[in-house]
Amino acid sequence: MNMKKVISVFILVALFFSCNKDLVEKPDNLIDEKVMENMFYDMALLDAMKYQYSDSLYKNGINPKTYIFKKYKVDSTQFAKSNAYYAAEYREYKKMYDDVNNRLQKEKNAIDLINKKAEKKEATLKKAKAKKVADSIKKLQKEKELKTKQEKDSISRAKKKIALKPKK
Repeated sequence: MNMKKVISVFILVALFFSCNKDLVEKPDNLIDEKVMENMFYDMALLDAMKYQYSDSLYKNGINPKTYIFKKYKVDSTQFAKSNAYYAAEYREYKKMYDDVNNRLQKEKNAIDLINKKAEKKEATLKKAKAKKVADSIKKLQKEKELKTKQEKDSISRAKKKIALKPKK
């Protein structure tokens, strides 16, 4: 009998949460769903910046949430009420976050591609520079060998001239 009570309570809780959209009243100044999604996106970027480049935000006097509220011309209360309203419908709210995550992933992939191309270009330039240096060294070595050979030939010719000169 105890197990039936637990299952009944669980079913009641599930029904309660499945109808929870009705529990959160739609605010008068509800932020549009797409605007809300853009706000989440910008917040994610600024949050990442806060941890990666905290000095940059601090030096420029940027508080991420305050910046977002100013950018979208909303206040914290309007945001909180809109957020609670959208959060009441779990599937839609999750979809918003999934869309933000997909957008962030696309941006990351684009940046990774740019970085990969830049690294490849840099590697190619390094190879070309190394080849140029190697070619310059080879050229200098050949010039030195040629000069040494010429000096040896000059010494040889001078010795032959001395040897061929009649002795007095």
